[in-house]
Amino acid sequence: MTFKKSSYYTTVAKAKDQVPGFREAFSRFEERLVLDQCSKSTFTNYSRNLSHLALHFGRVPHAVTIEEINAYLYRLTVHDNLSVSFFKHTVFALRFWFRLFEMDAQALQLPVIKKAETLPTVLSKEECKAIFAAPRSLKHRFLLAFAYAGGLRMNELRMLKIVDVDLQRKQIHIQQGKGKKDRYVILADLLASRFQKYLEEVKPQVYLFEGQTPGEVMGERSIQYIINEAVKKTGIQKDISMHTLRHSFATHLLEDGVDIYSIQRLLGHSDIRTTIVYLHVAQVIPKVAHSPLDSLYGLKR
Repeated sequence: MTFKKSSYYTTVAKAKDQVPGFREAFSRFEERLVLDQCSKSTFTNYSRNLSHLALHFGRVPHAVTIEEINAYLYRLTVHDNLSVSFFKHTVFALRFWFRLFEMDAQALQLPVIKKAETLPTVLSKEECKAIFAAPRSLKHRFLLAFAYAGGLRMNELRMLKIVDVDLQRKQIHIQQGKGKKDRYVILADLLASRFQKYLEEVKPQVYLFEGQTPGEVMGERSIQYIINEAVKKTGIQKDISMHTLRHSFATHLLEDGVDIYSIQRLLGHSDIRTTIVYLHVAQVIPKVAHSPLDSLYGLKR
């Protein structure tokens, strides 16, 4: 199931106009999402999917039985080619909605979303270098290298301002990353040495990587297009997204001997278990245990 760009507005507006009680209930739902500081994408996905369900049944979501919801999800999954993400967002949105209306029992009866135990796709160091060299544009080359060098998430890269880059301390200030947390990551010497040239040639005004309009952030689709085009030029066959650069950053640090707790801090993971997954993909050569006295005097390395 696919939606056009305007489908969110159309679906929510229709539900408000056509489903009795939905406008008032949705206002309460919207207020709770804002107070919980949910992301814009979460708000959009939850709102669209709940509106879709409300329109299907002609009732507010909390007036729909669990049996009806299960039948609805089954039909969309089996007969209408429902995407996995649509299924998940619908279930998560319904849980949020039921708990908002003090219907915890119904929330617990919704389908369990199983987390797929898959390992991340990781690029070799040579593949990374090939991707960074592929774009003709300095802006695109710098963007890809910057994303990898800091292990940045897509939105962290998009929202990065020029003033967040500290050339003196060789640090990048990530403001309000995932979980509304600030952190600092290392600014690579290579990027620091070419930073002024980038500013002089590309001339960004506010954000380090701006879209067509000066002073405005670059869109996610534009950034994904940049890496897709770069990968095409290299001939690499792996399934690659911007997040692949973040996975590669963490894996390469492990292979370079950086400890897992330092990598956790650089990635901004709140749970070490999220970081530990990279131990399964990193090609780390185990070292034989020895006395530190030997390494102290250069007998062991």
